[in-house]
Amino acid sequence: MKMETPEPASAPASAKTSIQVIERMMALLDALATYSDPVSLKELSKVSGLHPSTAHRILNDMVVTRFVDRVEPGTYRLGMRLLELGNVVKSRLSVREAALDFMRALHKKTQQTVNLSVRQGDEIVYIDRAYSERSGMQVVRAIGGRAPLHLTSTGKLFLSIDDAKTIRGYATRTGLAGHNKNSITDLARFERELSLVRARGYARDNEELELGVRCMAAGIFDDSGKLVAGLSISAPADRLQEEWLEDLVQTASSISATLGYRPAPAI
Repeated sequence: MKMETPEPASAPASAKTSIQVIERMMALLDALATYSDPVSLKELSKVSGLHPSTAHRILNDMVVTRFVDRVEPGTYRLGMRLLELGNVVKSRLSVREAALDFMRALHKKTQQTVNLSVRQGDEIVYIDRAYSERSGMQVVRAIGGRAPLHLTSTGKLFLSIDDAKTIRGYATRTGLAGHNKNSITDLARFERELSLVRARGYARDNEELELGVRCMAAGIFDDSGKLVAGLSISAPADRLQEEWLEDLVQTASSISATLGYRPAPAI
C-alpha cells in the first residue's frame, strides 16, 4: 500500500501576523529615519504605504515602548530607546570584529598582507593581519608589534589630522629617527608628505620602514567621524600594484560604514 507523503505544515496564522506586524514597524521606523523633524501621521502613512489607522495603531504601541516619541497629537519622531540600543551595539562592536571579514576578502583579492593598525602614543600597533605564506614577503611585525608613526603609511594618516604644533612636538620627541636611507627624517619634507596625505585621503610608505616593502593605507572612521584605525596593504616593493588602491579605499569605507560612519554630503 502506497503511503502518501504529508504536505509540510504551513506557518500558523499567528506567526504570519507577527511577521507582518514587524515588517510594518520597520517600514514606519525607516520612514521616520528619513526626517530630521517630527512627522505627521498622514505623511508617515503615505511614505510607509500603510493605512492611517494601521500606522496609528502601530505607532501607539511603539510610543509605549519608547521606540517612537509623540511630540504632539498626530506628530512623531524616533525615540530614545533606539539610541540606547544603538549604544549597546556600539559598545560591543570592536574595530577588529568589524574589519576581519573585509580584510580577508581584500587579502583574497590581492594575495598580499593586509594590516589593521591603531595609534598608541607615538607609535602604531598592529592589532590584526590577513596574510598567507604565498605572499612572497616575510611578515616582519607580528600582531602586537609596534612601529614609529612617521615611518608607516597608517602612522602618516594619524599624524596628518594633527595640527602643525602637535606635529612639531612629535618630531621633537622622536627626532624623526630613520630606519634606512628611504626614511623621511627632515621635518619640512615630512610636513610636505603629510600635506599630500591630507589632499589624497590615503598614505604611502615607500620602503621607509623596511627595505623591500612598500605599503598603502586608508583610514577607518567611527560613527562620530573619528579616525580610529588604518587599513593597509603591504607588499614586496616591486609587486605593489596601483589598482589595489581603489580596493583598499573601498574596503576601509565599508568597515567605517559598519562602525556607523556616514561621510558628510558633498557641498
